[in-house]
Amino acid sequence: MDLVKLLDLNAGKFAGKDSLRFEGAGLTFAELRVRAEKAAGLLQSWGVEKGDKVAVMGCNTPSFVIAYYGALKAGAAVVPVNHKLAPPEVDYILQHSEAKVFLFDGDLAAVAGKIGTRVRTAVLGRETDGFTCFDRLAAEVPSFEPVEVTENDLAQILYTSGTTGKPKGCLHTRRNVVFAGITGALAVKMDEADRLLLAMPIWHSSPLNNWFTGAQFMGATTVLIREYHPLEFLKAIQAEKCTVYFGAPISYLLPLQMVPGFDQFDLSSMRCWIYGGGPVSGEVALLLMQKYKSNNFYQVYGMTEAGPTGTVLFPADQVTKAGSIGKTALPGAQVKVMRDETTPAGPGEAGEIWLQSECMMAGYYKDPAETARSFSGPWYKTGDVARLDEDGYLYIVDRLKDMIVTGGENVYSKEVEDALAAHPGVLESAVVGRPHPEWSETVVAFVVAKDPSLQESDLKDFLTPRLARYKIPREFVFADGLPHTPTGKIKKYELRGRLSS
Repeated sequence: MDLVKLLDLNAGKFAGKDSLRFEGAGLTFAELRVRAEKAAGLLQSWGVEKGDKVAVMGCNTPSFVIAYYGALKAGAAVVPVNHKLAPPEVDYILQHSEAKVFLFDGDLAAVAGKIGTRVRTAVLGRETDGFTCFDRLAAEVPSFEPVEVTENDLAQILYTSGTTGKPKGCLHTRRNVVFAGITGALAVKMDEADRLLLAMPIWHSSPLNNWFTGAQFMGATTVLIREYHPLEFLKAIQAEKCTVYFGAPISYLLPLQMVPGFDQFDLSSMRCWIYGGGPVSGEVALLLMQKYKSNNFYQVYGMTEAGPTGTVLFPADQVTKAGSIGKTALPGAQVKVMRDETTPAGPGEAGEIWLQSECMMAGYYKDPAETARSFSGPWYKTGDVARLDEDGYLYIVDRLKDMIVTGGENVYSKEVEDALAAHPGVLESAVVGRPHPEWSETVVAFVVAKDPSLQESDLKDFLTPRLARYKIPREFVFADGLPHTPTGKIKKYELRGRLSS
């Protein structure tokens, strides 16, 4: 199955049904196909051919979806670009991916105007001074020339967040992406009657591949919110009678904190709440069930490299196994935890999560060495360390690269960070290792304090009854803030650089 074929099938089976809903208006499956073919025709008139790359940077709008399908119809691969990136970061992705065309949302014109890469540019959506309007020109294109593609042709280059250096481009075929959608749809039993709320950024791998493609595969309707906002999130569910939502845990908590009259919104249409990007505690799980009046929460875990796909914690386990990412791999996937290259971890032991799936990437773009390091046969080595409990459920402990070895003992930075997070005076922390001639590494904590009077001794006293002595940081570095990627992950490599400078 190919994404373009999927679009064509839907235009026949669900012609008059809304594929997309945006700001109260609908775009049917048949209309989406017509608009995508006009977009493809315009790209072809600009010289885009099979195998070329089209970069798209935008918010959750029909224009993004039309450009996405248009590029695929033209035989190109799509490079979704994080709309929160700074111009030099966008430049890197455009250059590295060798994009032939760069399409961007009108609200991002200030960033696009500072791009140094020589690439054809056009604005999506509204007319913007100084830029060609892609939507207007595409509407005037009479036709496009169909392109023969196979399911093994490249569909996407998805760039990672770059927490360990420059972002890496994950190569996904058209088959990969469809299987990622099937995986998502099967995991939560999606069908054509569903109405998916897409409020997380569509350029992220899971919203785009698991949930949008899953909805497209089933013939469901996708309701787009341009950008997540707690109030708009609630209003969209109520007005559009949404049934399925995927978001980071914080997207569930913010409405409880920021929207007066939360309980007055009608969320009864929702049958499925999905969250990923981090587990929640038992207390938070119970709070969400109570406030959202639903027991139907799913925790999903996966990697961009894997489509994404990985594991799922089903609703029945949300409280009893809170904090776990589940034990069951998603449909079409396999998971195991390895102590080393040949030894599986047992109950109570920790090891690296390895994944195998039908939607695994073909490799990293222009980086065969890193691709080879990341696989053991068909298994992708995630770099995530997990502990297995007695029932086989996985609990994320740390990133393998963030594990600190001090005096022969392994210190998982996440465990220390979780302990620090419980201190009322700590806003944020990051724990890394500093090279040491005798101990291999020593534990260092970067701390952003809520109260400037917070002292190192306060934190050591707080951690003493909570952590083994060797896990307690030997050094605390107080900072005004920590470096983050545009997706919110801490750039620990920058913090390690500060310690060595």
